[in-house]
Amino acid sequence: MSVQLSLDGVCRSFDGFKAINNLSLTIEKGELRAVIGPNGAGKTTMMDIITGKTRPDEGEVLWNQTVDLTKTDEAGSARLGIGRKFQKPTVFETQSVKTNIALSLKEPRTIWATLFHRSSAAEDARIAELLDLVKLSAVADWMAGDLSHGQKQWLEIGMLLAQDPELLLVDEPAAGMTDAETMRTADLLRSIAGKHTVVVVEHDMDFVRALNCRVTVLHQGHVLAEGSLDHVSANEQVIEVYLGR
Repeated sequence: MSVQLSLDGVCRSFDGFKAINNLSLTIEKGELRAVIGPNGAGKTTMMDIITGKTRPDEGEVLWNQTVDLTKTDEAGSARLGIGRKFQKPTVFETQSVKTNIALSLKEPRTIWATLFHRSSAAEDARIAELLDLVKLSAVADWMAGDLSHGQKQWLEIGMLLAQDPELLLVDEPAAGMTDAETMRTADLLRSIAGKHTVVVVEHDMDFVRALNCRVTVLHQGHVLAEGSLDHVSANEQVIEVYLGR
């Protein structure tokens, strides 16, 4: 595997508070990685820096070992193939599930291209493939607003995949889900990894265990521990600051 994303010595302060403090980590191409840690550990700021929403005060952020992400904005990072899913799902509620996927496909989005667009057999096949992947084929014609919370999360993951990103940053996908939806989401993210790199920020330890992947624990803006969930769960510092006794 090759390193797709690396952060080295990254720092970012807000009004004197060090949200990110000498953060260094690497993510390999096709990897599934879970990032955990207490509130205020720097998880969201880390994703903001990777996507160009926030610039670090110092440190290096490299994409595919060559592109300096500290000089890229959010639109630029999206063009590079970095996709982000926020905690609260944002779908087009008054459009069908199928149309939500169609609108997200990686196609020319100029006003003329949109006005005169006619779907091709290849596009229809891609939409069907994505609906099947996120297990929403049976509700393809439903309005997105009628979906359950879990289904909206899956639809948004499908919309993100329609843009064919190399890296998906997924923020707390299991929040508010039933146990069954949570496990199904873990299955979905595991199935995506390999073809895509997936970084999941999460609090739900049952969900993280179901992901069965390498785990990074952040605390006070830097990496406290890294390894399997069993490995980091046995770390005395991790128990003290995050998992509790």
